[in-house]
Amino acid sequence: MPILPQEPDCFPEDLLCQPTTSSKRWWLMYTKSRQEKQLMRHLLKHEVWHYGPMVRQRKRSPAGRMRTSYAPLFSNYVFVCGDDDEARYQAICSGCIQKAAEITDVDEFVADLKQIHDLIDLGVPMTIESRLEPGQNVRIRSGSFAGYEGTILRREQETRLLVCVRFMEQGVSVKLEDCQLELIG
Repeated sequence: MPILPQEPDCFPEDLLCQPTTSSKRWWLMYTKSRQEKQLMRHLLKHEVWHYGPMVRQRKRSPAGRMRTSYAPLFSNYVFVCGDDDEARYQAICSGCIQKAAEITDVDEFVADLKQIHDLIDLGVPMTIESRLEPGQNVRIRSGSFAGYEGTILRREQETRLLVCVRFMEQGVSVKLEDCQLELIG
């Protein structure tokens, strides 16, 4: 299978530089496995504002040749922006989405995306680092357990956490994404 050339990861290209970006609604789209580029192609076709940071990866083929590909910085995540629910609707209609969550602290979120975008433009090598570790107390920010507090029991895969949430002298373990949690204290 041939390696595809670099595709746009942001629409419009100056999305993060526009002054109105922080005043719009943003959604975190959790895609099906390896569907980030497919979703971004769909969003681009429908002119829906989005950003899915892509980073260059260089690997040596079995024959010894250097191959360059572009992979998502955040596996399974694409960020969608819009004034109304039409942007979210178009993303969900793509068939690539498993979950969608609205981002509440938009100003801080857009500032973080701008920094990530600038680092990618500089060509700085990056890897995802999570600050949440087993034993830490966390508060769940989104989903059906939003507002509950718990303790991280263990990490599963790269971004999944098993969190113990206590109810009436009993506990329940829940698998959550690390982006749904915030550290307490």
